[in-house]
Amino acid sequence: MVLDLLVIGLAITVYPLPILAFVLVLSAPRGVWKGLAFILAWLANLVAVIAIVLLLTGGQPPPPRSPPSTAAIAVKLALGVGLIVYSEHRRRRFRSARATAAATAATTGAANADGAAPADSEAASGSSPTSRLDQASAWSAATVAVLLQPWGMVGLAAATVVQADLSHGGTFLALLGFCLLATASLLAMELYTVFAPDRAQRALADLRAWLKAHKDPAIIVTCLVLGLWMTARSLAELTG
Repeated sequence: MVLDLLVIGLAITVYPLPILAFVLVLSAPRGVWKGLAFILAWLANLVAVIAIVLLLTGGQPPPPRSPPSTAAIAVKLALGVGLIVYSEHRRRRFRSARATAAATAATTGAANADGAAPADSEAASGSSPTSRLDQASAWSAATVAVLLQPWGMVGLAAATVVQADLSHGGTFLALLGFCLLATASLLAMELYTVFAPDRAQRALADLRAWLKAHKDPAIIVTCLVLGLWMTARSLAELTG
């Protein structure tokens, strides 16, 4: 259980979408307070999911090969396979988007050669989701934290926590460590912004630019690695 929670927590903390949203929240006016609301909602959600699972199991893992134990492993297997499928879906969509962008660039280049001015779709729209997030309130930031939490990965954590045995003190440390690890990237950015605001803003701007350019590959790799890990582990538990 501990190793699986470590891998899941690491995947959650490096998942690009919440990080990008958090960077935008921190970059907004009163970003530190909005970032704190984001983190508290994020943590509260993780704690609530774990608490619900522990209430259902009574803090005692089901016996091996019992229906509840097999069901938990089957859920992990299904979610692991789902992450692999989602990774492949994102990969194909990313390749298609790159091909479309290349074709558009070639067309735009030809139009520019004829004297036509390129259109800026983002400017034409007048507003974008990222600009709206820059103006989010603390409550909105908290809501975004819950919505953008990678629920497939959280579901894997919940299915793993079914094996938690609260009669051992180390279990509490493992669960606490998972929550902190899954929040580590957000906490690091929040603390950096508090203690070194000027340098943090420059670093956040660089991180935002990097994430916009590499978001899809990062999502693909993270989902694929975690999906393969959990699929292999679940198959081993089912056949072992």
